[in-house]
Amino acid sequence: MDIIELTRELGKALQNDDRYIAYQLAKQVNDEDEELQRLMNEFEELRREMNEEMRLENHDTDRIAHIDADIKQHYRQIMNNKNMLVFSAAQRSLESLVSSINQIISLCANGEDPDTCEPTTGCGGSCASCRGCG
Repeated sequence: MDIIELTRELGKALQNDDRYIAYQLAKQVNDEDEELQRLMNEFEELRREMNEEMRLENHDTDRIAHIDADIKQHYRQIMNNKNMLVFSAAQRSLESLVSSINQIISLCANGEDPDTCEPTTGCGGSCASCRGCG
């Protein structure tokens, strides 16, 4: 078996992992949550409105402040939605798994022993593959 075939096997194993399955289920629940989808659509529309208003040469600062307040309110509602909370936790768990896999592959590519190298947790100091702190 060559390295690409082994990688495909790793992909299959990843998709059978409980963290991947939990993520997919949580994603499906979010997609089917009509209230959450409404809030997310409104949030995106508000962001578009904000961008359009800010592009105007003589933009209305009061309108921008009002839109900004609406954006923040929608964001809080989205992030406090019970389905979004479950999804976010499942997403973090899957991202942690994928990060560990990537770190092990990188360590091995740099000559580390595949049987003993350990991925680090938390910030590794490189922002290249990071989705952000916090």
